[in-house]
Amino acid sequence: MTVVRWRPVNQSAVRWDPFQGVGGLQSEMNRMFDGFFGRSRAGLDRVWAPAVDVFETKDDLMVRAELPGMTEKDVELSITGDVLTIKGERSGAVDGQESVHRSERWYGKFERSLTLPIPIQAEKVKATYRDGVLSIQLPKAEEVKPRAIKIDVA
Repeated sequence: MTVVRWRPVNQSAVRWDPFQGVGGLQSEMNRMFDGFFGRSRAGLDRVWAPAVDVFETKDDLMVRAELPGMTEKDVELSITGDVLTIKGERSGAVDGQESVHRSERWYGKFERSLTLPIPIQAEKVKATYRDGVLSIQLPKAEEVKPRAIKIDVA
């Protein structure tokens, strides 16, 4: 049942309002997009993705992702062309509990695909996981590394 705001009508000033149903339409659109992006009213079926930092050093492109509560076995990495993909699943800590009073952390499957800004050497990529942070070291391709150029005196 839809709740409709009651507005008493002044019979002498009855006029047509073309925007009368816009508020209800906006609410329905918000509800539709909440479902599309995985946010339900009860907080279940949420979709999440880990926070990621991408930065560059002299020789490497570095990616760091926050994955607390997971192990390296829960995460899968792949590189296709210039796209790095991080996939995984974090299981809920309240499985099997009788009642939940509050659940604010995000659980479930995730996938992040990052387009790499520079060419890298895919065969030399290294990944480490420590204290809930996944660090991925992507060595730059030789052609994008800075090179010193010797100046000859004529």
